[in-house]
Amino acid sequence: MARKKIGDILIEKGLITQAELQDALKDQKKTGSKVGNILVEKGLITQDQLLDTLSERLNIPKIALNTLVIDPHVITMVPVEVARRYGLIPVFKIANTLTIAMADPLNIIAIEELKYLTRCDIKRVVSPENEIIASIDQYYSVADSLQGVIGTYPEDRAREDAAAAEQALGNEQDTPVVKLVNLLINQAVKDRASDIHIEPDEKQLRVRYRINGVMREEASPPKNLQAEIVSRIKVAANMDVSEKRLPQDGRMLVTVDGHDIDLRISTLPTIHGEKVVIRILDRRVLNVGLERLGFDETLLEKWRELIRLKEGLILITGPTSSGKTTTLYSVLQEINSIAKNIITVEDPVEYSLPLINQVQANEKAGLTFASSLRSILRQNPDIIMIGEIRDTETAAMAVRSALTGHLVFSTMHTNDAPTGVNRLVDMGIEKYLVASALKGVLAQRLVRTNCPHCTETYQPPEYELRLAGLDAGELPITFKRSVGCSQCRRTGFLGQSAIYELIQIDDAMIEMIITGASEVHLRNYAIQKGYRPLFQSGLDKVKAGQVSLEELLRCISIRERDTVSAGTERVTVSA
Repeated sequence: MARKKIGDILIEKGLITQAELQDALKDQKKTGSKVGNILVEKGLITQDQLLDTLSERLNIPKIALNTLVIDPHVITMVPVEVARRYGLIPVFKIANTLTIAMADPLNIIAIEELKYLTRCDIKRVVSPENEIIASIDQYYSVADSLQGVIGTYPEDRAREDAAAAEQALGNEQDTPVVKLVNLLINQAVKDRASDIHIEPDEKQLRVRYRINGVMREEASPPKNLQAEIVSRIKVAANMDVSEKRLPQDGRMLVTVDGHDIDLRISTLPTIHGEKVVIRILDRRVLNVGLERLGFDETLLEKWRELIRLKEGLILITGPTSSGKTTTLYSVLQEINSIAKNIITVEDPVEYSLPLINQVQANEKAGLTFASSLRSILRQNPDIIMIGEIRDTETAAMAVRSALTGHLVFSTMHTNDAPTGVNRLVDMGIEKYLVASALKGVLAQRLVRTNCPHCTETYQPPEYELRLAGLDAGELPITFKRSVGCSQCRRTGFLGQSAIYELIQIDDAMIEMIITGASEVHLRNYAIQKGYRPLFQSGLDKVKAGQVSLEELLRCISIRERDTVSAGTERVTVSA
């Protein structure tokens, strides 16, 4: 008896009509795609319904890969390039039978190649394509993928001069080096890395990703490919390939999984060759919104009142890589409208925002933050964003802009919000001008959040509790941490969240600034008015199980914690 076709089974199940099947068959003749995939693309059936039908027709089981833990020894039986080429992954091996999860179990060529490579009998199971791709990314390391891309790449290619490398890499998009660079970038984006560091040592070329603020070593491409890798990146970023003695900056745009990713490239000559840092700017960050950045409800309400003022200077402070720029962009997205003239001056412009006029500072050409602000004020802006206040001239222009009816946002490098108030005075701005212009200071840090897939409760060691100012008592805190799993690549962390503290300038604080009050006096007064320091904001996330106490102590120094302990309640924990 002839086996029913997939289309006939779908009609019997009432999932599609005969007319819809005929349309899909017509499309199949034009495109050569499979009928099932055409129906899914048209939205007539879901991927799960297609897999169920395939499983029924072929009498093979359907499997959910995200519920399995695959033995690494089984993974090594199938090379990564074969897994990616055919969209499959080995699941387990019993005796001489290897079970393979496939998105297309009818691919006879793939099955025959697997039989030849593994010398095993192949048993098929069907699984969604997106789960297979995710599993390949999870179980195969970047090093495995690099080895598959490079293969037996001849070493003498590394000896080509820069001009030949530029021509080859610019025209041959399928060369191993081009694939290798694309692989490094794609994997970094999928791992949510903020930047890629390609670092030459004397005998090796090291690649490190910064993930959740922490550097992690990944693949090590062969040292002999160093010159070509750097040349490829320079060509793509429109940089001078022949210039190796001076630092260079460039940018490029790539698409990963259908999403546009901005890359900022920086090269630095070292004694062993040029170091390349690729900063990854994912435009999906712009759609996060203030609600998902880490604000608690009370603080978010105060912050939204502040950013909707008509005039004044608002500062966001924190160390490098604390998320200040992301917060600034989220604020601009929140208050942006067709009725407002918003102008920014940045170095560099990280994301392109609609309806906002963004100026790229260029110190070599004389276009500094201060000189840009003079021209911006002639453009009649409603809101001005200054990337960073670095010097007295920029600070003076920012204060002047705030005092002439403009709402000005900017960032500074200070450890906390009270310090940000007096930093402007330290830069040489008169106290009465600072008091009149400044409306609020937001300080922030980024903390790594626990992976929800492997969280466990634990009791921190005594010294951590002592550093955090926590006492044993009757009111318990359930401390949580993550032990590491396949979802978080054994790190125990999945993503980051910000912790904040906010100081709003009221009439009493204006008087304190004019009279030259110290940071301690400003902080103590703010605490009386409801100010909650960074450590207390972080402790809220510890209580909620989002962050481990160890991670909070890593981000907030002992000195910062000690400066607020006198003005805050000590929290008791159960022993």
